[in-house]
Amino acid sequence: MARSILSLTLSIILIGAAGARAQNPYPNAVTDRLIHPKTLKWLPQVNKVFPDPDFGSLMVRVTDENTNFTHPGGFLRTEASGQSNMWSIDNKKFYVVAEGGTTLAFGFNPSTMVISSLPGAHLQGGLMVPLRPAASFSFVDPDLIYGTKSANPLAISSYRFSTGVSSPVLDTRTCGTEPALSATAVSDDDVTLSARDARISISEGGSQVDNHMFVIVYDKNLGCRWYNTQTGRIGGQWGPSGTATAPAGGLIHHAYISRSGNYVRIMVVNFGSYFWKVGSLNVTTCPTHGTLLCAGYGVVGYNTWVNAAGTIDSMNILKRPLNKLAQTSQLVYPLPPPHYWGAQRHFSWSNVDAHDSTPVCMSGFRYYAEDITQPYDGEVFCVETDGLASTVWRFAHHRSTVDLDYFNTQPGGSISMDGRFWLFTSDWDEQVGPESNGRPRSDVWILKLD
Repeated sequence: MARSILSLTLSIILIGAAGARAQNPYPNAVTDRLIHPKTLKWLPQVNKVFPDPDFGSLMVRVTDENTNFTHPGGFLRTEASGQSNMWSIDNKKFYVVAEGGTTLAFGFNPSTMVISSLPGAHLQGGLMVPLRPAASFSFVDPDLIYGTKSANPLAISSYRFSTGVSSPVLDTRTCGTEPALSATAVSDDDVTLSARDARISISEGGSQVDNHMFVIVYDKNLGCRWYNTQTGRIGGQWGPSGTATAPAGGLIHHAYISRSGNYVRIMVVNFGSYFWKVGSLNVTTCPTHGTLLCAGYGVVGYNTWVNAAGTIDSMNILKRPLNKLAQTSQLVYPLPPPHYWGAQRHFSWSNVDAHDSTPVCMSGFRYYAEDITQPYDGEVFCVETDGLASTVWRFAHHRSTVDLDYFNTQPGGSISMDGRFWLFTSDWDEQVGPESNGRPRSDVWILKLD
C-alpha cells in the first residue's frame, strides 16, 4: 500500500514537472546566473538574421544610416517608455522613431524575421505614419494604431494602414476640464490603451513635458474623465467628481493606463508616482524616497506595477498590486552576495495577461560601461512573474554603449504582444558611428525570444 501511494505521489510530481516544463515560455533561453562576457561581434548588415554569439538567440538589424530619410544620417530608436505598443497584434508590423520625431513603420515576417516595406513606404523602406512618437498599436486590430498628430490641437487620432487614412478619436477640449484647456496648451505624445482598446489615456495642459497638469482617460462608451494634479480636482462625463485623495500641486512627467483600464500611473515631477483609480477619487501616492521602494524604472501591467526597488541588488525587482502598493513580491530570489549595483532596467510588458502572470522583459545597462562585470550586464532578459518560481530567461547582449547625455544610446525596448520579439535600440558597441555633427547614432534591432 505504501509503495502504491509512493508511486502515485511520484507520478503526480513527474506530471506536474512535465506540465511546468511544457509551459516554459522560453525553453531555449539561458537561465543561469553567471557573468557572461561579451564576444566581439562586427556590425551586421540590415535585414540579415544572425545568432547572438553569447546566448544564441536570433537577431536582425532593422535600420542603418540610410533609413532616416527625413534627417539623413540621423539616429533611430524605440519609443522611450516601454509602455506603448510598438508591435501590431499579429507581429506583422512595427514602428521605429527617427531623429526629428518621425514615426516609420515596417512590415515583418515573424517566421523568417525578414523586414519589408509597407504599401506607400519611402524607397528606403519606412512608411511615414502621420502620428507622433509613442503611438500605440491596437490590441484588437492589426491594421490600426492610435496616437497624436501634433502637440496642439489636443486631439487623439487613429491611423489605418490599409487605407492610409487618419480619423479623429477624441478632441480633449470637449472633456470639460476645470479649468478649460488653454489655447496654447499642448499634449504629451504618450498614448496608451487598455485591453480591447476600451480606454485611452494621455497627459496634457502645460507648455511641454514636465509641465502638464491634466490626465485624460477616454472610455469609448462612457466618455471622458479627467484629473487635474495641480488643483487636485477630478471630474468628467462619468464617475464621481470632487477632490482627489492625494495632495494637489504636482505636475506630470508622463502618465500610463493599466491594461485593465482601471488605473493610471502618473509620474509626478520631483515626487515619484501617483496611482489613480479611474472610476473614483482615490489616488495613492508612491514617493521615490520612502519605505514603499518606488524608485527606479518600472512598467504598469494589467492590475500591477513592476519596478526596480533600488535596494539590496540591481536585480531586486518588485511586483505589487495597484490597489495595495505596500504589498510587494520579490521576483528574483534569492539574491546572494556579492550584491551588484549601478545597473538600470528598461521594462516592457505589452505581453501581460489578465492575471499579471506573463514574464516581464527588460534591457539592463550601466552608463558608460564597456566591460561586462556582473550578471545580466548589458543584456536583454525576462523575469518570471507568476510566483511559481524565480526564473530569469537570458537572450542576448544588446551592445549599447550608454551615454547619459544622449537618450538615444539607451537600449530601451518594446516587447511584442505575444512576448516573442524584442525591439530595441543600440549603437552596437559604437560601431554604427557618429552623425556628421559628432552626436552618437543609434539603430533599431529585433531579437527573437524563444
